[in-house]
Amino acid sequence: MAAKKQDFPVDQVRHWLEPGPVVLVSSRSGDQTDIMTMGWHTVMEFSPSLVGCVIARANHSFGLIRRSGECVINLPTAALVDSVARIGNSSGAAIDKFAAFGLTPEPAQRVGAPLIRECHASFECRLFDDALVERYGFFVFEVVQAHVARTPRRPQTLHYTGDGAFMLSGKTIRRKALFTKVS
Repeated sequence: MAAKKQDFPVDQVRHWLEPGPVVLVSSRSGDQTDIMTMGWHTVMEFSPSLVGCVIARANHSFGLIRRSGECVINLPTAALVDSVARIGNSSGAAIDKFAAFGLTPEPAQRVGAPLIRECHASFECRLFDDALVERYGFFVFEVVQAHVARTPRRPQTLHYTGDGAFMLSGKTIRRKALFTKVS
């Protein structure tokens, strides 16, 4: 039997609906770089590989990404939880986040924004569609190059649930036999 539900504040539903792991978005425009923590992004298409995400206009990264039209979406693991939280609570306009949080920028292959060495994966992105940027801060990026560590195969990623709390990814449950090819 399902648990009885109760009313819940609609402005708090994101605590239940955050769609995926927290990522660190690195950007560069001219000689300025930044890293921002992002908890809201969504895969929109497989080929081309499109990812949509909201970046608040007040975020220092917004201007860098708007000017350059590119970024790197980096996937941190649980080992970086303190850095992820601190990055999300500081401004790249005031500090060099790479230096302040002991992260290593590495050159990307296809974009000017740096990869973050300490992250499990890095996805180089170019702006694909900006139709909703001015109104909602919603960017649609195309992943043009991907880099993923060989191990661990399923890293323990972070999922933000609000109020300074993170949930860790857990046990993998496979049901591949239940999936069929759709044409």
